[in-house]
Amino acid sequence: MGPMPRTHRWDVLLVIAAGGALGSLARYGTGHALPHPPGGFASATLAANVAGCLLIGVLMETVTRAARPHRLVRPFLGIGVLGGFTTMSTAMVDVLDSVRAGHPALAAGYLAASLAASLAAVVAGILVVRALSRRLRSPHGGTSEDPGGA
Repeated sequence: MGPMPRTHRWDVLLVIAAGGALGSLARYGTGHALPHPPGGFASATLAANVAGCLLIGVLMETVTRAARPHRLVRPFLGIGVLGGFTTMSTAMVDVLDSVRAGHPALAAGYLAASLAASLAAVVAGILVVRALSRRLRSPHGGTSEDPGGA
């Protein structure tokens, strides 16, 4: 991304900061709702990253399909809210904590599961939006009232 015009610089930074604050608070709440023992399976981090990746897939596909999305939607939701909610750094700390606690197999499994589930979630988000879009565009509004098929 190249330099932003001077007139757009501050509003973009402000929406990213506001979104980041909201996403970080939601991530913090997730950690408290799903606590784990030190060195144990970090379910809150995994849940936040997978849910955030699913929503990133939905957001990016929706914004790409929109005729004229507002220019602050992606910075606020994508970079700010979802960037603050997802947390690769915490996932890596969780992996290191598991190794230090003497659970290297758990750490390796957690790392592999985190990456695979997060990537799958982005793809799933994209596919959900595509399927919904096709369904909404179909002549029957997505219902199958014609038992004979196409």
